[in-house]
Amino acid sequence: MTMTLDALARECHSLLLADGSPAGRAQVAALLGRALRDEEFVRAQFAGGMPERKILHEDRDLGFCILGHEYQDAKEGGPHDHGPSWAIYGQAEGETTMTDFQVVQPPAAGAAGKVRRLRSYVLRPGDAHLYNDARSTRRAVAAPRG
Repeated sequence: MTMTLDALARECHSLLLADGSPAGRAQVAALLGRALRDEEFVRAQFAGGMPERKILHEDRDLGFCILGHEYQDAKEGGPHDHGPSWAIYGQAEGETTMTDFQVVQPPAAGAAGKVRRLRSYVLRPGDAHLYNDARSTRRAVAAPRG
């Protein structure tokens, strides 16, 4: 059965309401991975013509968002984190190289912090990964439309 955005959002809400810990977030990542392996779900969310970043769903009760990113060209981001929050990155099409970092010196007084590279790996369609720490993203080429 095809996953819908509403069903994904409701299930994410239920999972996080039951367990807001990293274990509960890991369950949300697994759910997102299943949704991203559903070709009809992916087609419905990424029908083309979407901006690079779009809020697909915002849960006002728990404060989480489901974002969609659709890149037409190569794109690279530097090391970053999400402050005191967390993120789950999922891959619908193409590949994205993720690099995890350890914060060696936090940013202070407007100065950039320092990080140390830990590992790099590739997210492929259907992959979803929970992040609590610093990371960077690199997409070498645009995903084929088809």
